[in-house]
Amino acid sequence: MTGPLLSVRDLHIGFTSGGQPIAAVRGISFDIAPGEIFALVGESGSGKSVTALSILDLLPPMARARIGGAIAFKGAPLIGMNPAEMRRIRGDRIGMIFQEPMTSLNPIQPIGGQVAEAILTHRPMARKAALADTVALLRSVGLQDAERRIGAYPHELSGGQRQRVMIAMALANKPDLLIADEPTTALDVTVQAQILALLRDMRDRLGMAILLITHDLGVVRHIADRVAVMKQGEIVETAPVKNLFAHPAHPYTRMLLAAEPKGPPTAPAAASPEILTGRNIQVRFPIRAGVLRRTTGHVMAVDGIDLTLQAGETLGVVGESGSGKTTLGLALLRLIPSAGAIGFEGQAIDGLNGKQMKPLRREMQIVFQDPYGALSPRMSVGDIVAEGLRAHRIASGAARERLVAAALEDVGLDAAMRHRYPHEFSGGQRQRIAIARALALRPKLLVLDEPTSALDRSVQAQIVDLLRSLQARHGLAYVFISHDLRMVRALATHLLVMRDGKMVEQGPAEAIFAAPREDYTKALLAAALD
Repeated sequence: MTGPLLSVRDLHIGFTSGGQPIAAVRGISFDIAPGEIFALVGESGSGKSVTALSILDLLPPMARARIGGAIAFKGAPLIGMNPAEMRRIRGDRIGMIFQEPMTSLNPIQPIGGQVAEAILTHRPMARKAALADTVALLRSVGLQDAERRIGAYPHELSGGQRQRVMIAMALANKPDLLIADEPTTALDVTVQAQILALLRDMRDRLGMAILLITHDLGVVRHIADRVAVMKQGEIVETAPVKNLFAHPAHPYTRMLLAAEPKGPPTAPAAASPEILTGRNIQVRFPIRAGVLRRTTGHVMAVDGIDLTLQAGETLGVVGESGSGKTTLGLALLRLIPSAGAIGFEGQAIDGLNGKQMKPLRREMQIVFQDPYGALSPRMSVGDIVAEGLRAHRIASGAARERLVAAALEDVGLDAAMRHRYPHEFSGGQRQRIAIARALALRPKLLVLDEPTSALDRSVQAQIVDLLRSLQARHGLAYVFISHDLRMVRALATHLLVMRDGKMVEQGPAEAIFAAPREDYTKALLAAALD
């Protein structure tokens, strides 16, 4: 074809919140050529995802969006397109990888059926053949043991594994254009490299164009041909990737490129007491099969982990997606059943029931990996942050409001936003809300499960500085679970490397970063710090 595959001209998108108009996108224009990888980057809330959703008319009805301008695909206007025609394009000629896989996947349908449905909707064939294609797709995106996994439900997979399922669904019909909204956010570095290589390969083999929405400039550098930088709903700079990284023209672009956590981790005081211990921690999950879902075996998700954490210390837990990192964090907080001994401030807690654990919950908080699933859509942000304060009867009235406002401002959000609801925020902003809710209680132990995966680099640096500051002032202990080893290096004083539920290597973080002993650790660090 001649001309651009996708053309966006003078796009305006506005919403109404609390009776006030909000301009989310302000007159942006760009073209994507067939076979081109075009990246749209910018900080959380800049309008990137809203732009992507508007292309396929996927803005939620509750948002009452006002759209102006023009969007054309292969010359056909998309704004105002007949719904039946739009359905034929969605998932077939234009595929989309959504930012939050847990909210995009059906929780009551096995993943194999969901991927097969994406194929059968647009390509009539026998279901058996569709399931065979599904297995091949899941293999191609790096999902291990795909034949057995097709019967798994979304909640039985890790965040990174769910993201791979979403990518398989988007690629199912070999689209002309793939819209990838933060496609590698939940993935560990080794799988991220595989996914980027896969996307490039699909582009080369099929001539597929990609609109990449991301806050990760490292991903942009590795895969994109051209990039547009967004700020507050406007495009401030567009350039070929090599030119933009070598000679950024706009001050905002230069700020994004320079944003990195600086300085060493906060070291605990020499005589700091032990706050958390674990001995031979084991967690296993049943494997169910058949119509009656009978247990046919077990998966050892965590297998014999030992650890010790002092007050004021940060334990970094790293490993590939599905290695057991999140499961270990949940077990340490007694949020899932486990075997082995767990101690908190010298008290054995592995035998305590829910009622006995309740007084300790204020001291032991968690920031979950999926910020949208962790926030009630029916509660305002202020009520969400205040939820823990109410549960533990901390302050009331105006005093509680001040604590909520301070917690939001600590994570870089305007306290005036506390009357809005989660759906009015970007993914990165929702993650900041989740962090504010946990920090509002000033706990002694905080488990951070991929807390910066949805955040842009500049906000990641802010969150690292915030966590260090709180740790230094209050002696907080962190279990920092992440696939982003740059963030781990900035925060962790001790490192635990996991693979397939087992401990591969453990020791002082800087010693492992400088001279890893195990081949797996070496490969992980090489991929992360490339």
